[in-house]
Amino acid sequence: MPRRLAARFARFSAWLAAFLVGVVSLAVLGLLTTLEQTPLVKRGETIAPTAIAEARRLLALNDPRRLRRGEKRTAEIPAALVDEAVNYVVSRSLGGRGAFVMAEDSAEVRLTVPARLPGAHYLNLRAVFREAEGEPRVAAAAIGAASVAPFLAESFIAVALRIAGIGEQWRLARRAIRQMVFEPSRAVVLVTYVWEPKLLERAVSLAIADDDIARMRAVQRDLAGLLDHHAPYAKIPLVQVLTPLLAQAEERTSAHRRVVLLVLATYLAEKDLATILPQARQWPRVRRVKLTLGERHDSAQHFLVSAALVAWAGEPVTKAIGLYKELDDSRSGSGFSFADLAADMAGARFGELVVKDSPLLSEALQRTLTDTDLAPRLADLPEHLSEAQFGRVFGGVNGRGYQQLTGEIERRLDELPLYR
Repeated sequence: MPRRLAARFARFSAWLAAFLVGVVSLAVLGLLTTLEQTPLVKRGETIAPTAIAEARRLLALNDPRRLRRGEKRTAEIPAALVDEAVNYVVSRSLGGRGAFVMAEDSAEVRLTVPARLPGAHYLNLRAVFREAEGEPRVAAAAIGAASVAPFLAESFIAVALRIAGIGEQWRLARRAIRQMVFEPSRAVVLVTYVWEPKLLERAVSLAIADDDIARMRAVQRDLAGLLDHHAPYAKIPLVQVLTPLLAQAEERTSAHRRVVLLVLATYLAEKDLATILPQARQWPRVRRVKLTLGERHDSAQHFLVSAALVAWAGEPVTKAIGLYKELDDSRSGSGFSFADLAADMAGARFGELVVKDSPLLSEALQRTLTDTDLAPRLADLPEHLSEAQFGRVFGGVNGRGYQQLTGEIERRLDELPLYR
């Protein structure tokens, strides 16, 4: 290259580098100027049990397994459920908080993300969605006090959803939506959509990676091998299958252990993996036995299902589902059980160990786990409480009696070496 041309290229490169640094610096400076000292959204990470009830009802009315290709449906989604979902996604993906607020013909999504800077600084985002035909679009947006172009707000939301691991699912859902109507007087969002079976197939493939499916097949095979020599419906301590499955020499990874929890939870819930993975119909069949924790089958169910939920969905969802189940039982089932709730709480602690790839868990798996490793004493905890008894004796979920007893359960869990 001639010297003159080389010199020009060098000057151009230096100018381009300076320009890019300047653009990035201005963008960072602009973002910093939008930070505020007060969070727009102030709330906890917890999910209300009523949200679980609403989600179950909504799924029952719009069960994708019963929908026909091209079928047009309108779902009434409670605004409170959307609000809980927004907060859940923002909490898990960005470590912040979110909210959903409706107006007459629009709805506003609010996000607050703490900035990793000295002092209290927050990035506050508002995005307004208006009623419209077709995919939901941002009509107006602001970061702090500064208005921003709607497409920038959509980009920010898309990034948050990708970080949460549901970006592709949201893109697929948007394509299916034909109209959104906001009805604040009824506190519902009407979503009209056209069903396409590939949406469910694609969503499952995104939620469960190919590597996880291979692990699920291997775990199912190993579980079948562990139970084949037992008589049907024999009582088997959970630890006799949980320990060897988690301690596989070839697969001592968090990913493998998450799959172990999922396969065991599905088995204990007496569900078939083939309902979400058609290929599972070709996998080894597992003999039906009664896995127990503290000699109770229901305690093993509560423990493993909660552990799997924490490993795959997070602790707030797990706590909400566990509490919803007990409240529902107090109304029409076997009654509210603090023993079941304690098994749920123990399972949640165990699921956290798996997610964090805890050295404590790895060390414990070098020997056979025992029931007392997994859960505290349950026999003395109140059970079979009707809704009226639960309210009268413990004051409901906000009562002092309830808080004292759940605090005692937490204390018992804290005393277990595995959960210290």
